[in-house]
Amino acid sequence: MSDEQRLDEARDAIISAIAQTMVIYGVTPSVGRIYGVLYFATEPLSLDEIKDQVAMSKASVSHGIRELLETDMVTKVWKKGDRKDHYIAEKDFLRNFIHFLVKKIRQERNIIHKAYVQTKPLLEELAHSSKDQKVKDSAVKDLEYIDNLENYLKWTMQLANTMESGEIFKHFPKH
Repeated sequence: MSDEQRLDEARDAIISAIAQTMVIYGVTPSVGRIYGVLYFATEPLSLDEIKDQVAMSKASVSHGIRELLETDMVTKVWKKGDRKDHYIAEKDFLRNFIHFLVKKIRQERNIIHKAYVQTKPLLEELAHSSKDQKVKDSAVKDLEYIDNLENYLKWTMQLANTMESGEIFKHFPKH
């Protein structure tokens, strides 16, 4: 086996590992493979070049690239002399992880906070004015639950802000 084949084998192992681990974060293995190929690319690649390396349809590669662009794991770049779009991978895994996690934390917060804002006034009304004591007691308990939930959301937003600002590295230094 040639050195080039051995190098390709080593890269394939890492690309497969990246694809498998991205599943943990809700990303399909095929999108992980696309990212892995771009991660090891020494120059920007077009959709056709990526397609050839990952053995997927151009439509699937295009969809995967859109997902990666949304998470800022990939950037579209212009390549002189070529009209096709080309892409490069963000190679800082820590930055990718932080950006992805902060985005998910903010999505979670928005969904839960919206329900909290809609629900709290109703629960307060029921806790104070319901004629049914069982409903009144349940509403009081539910208010405690959603207040705890709101505290959780405040904490996760502090975490997201600390990660986004880089302040987290004061507590957990990069190596």
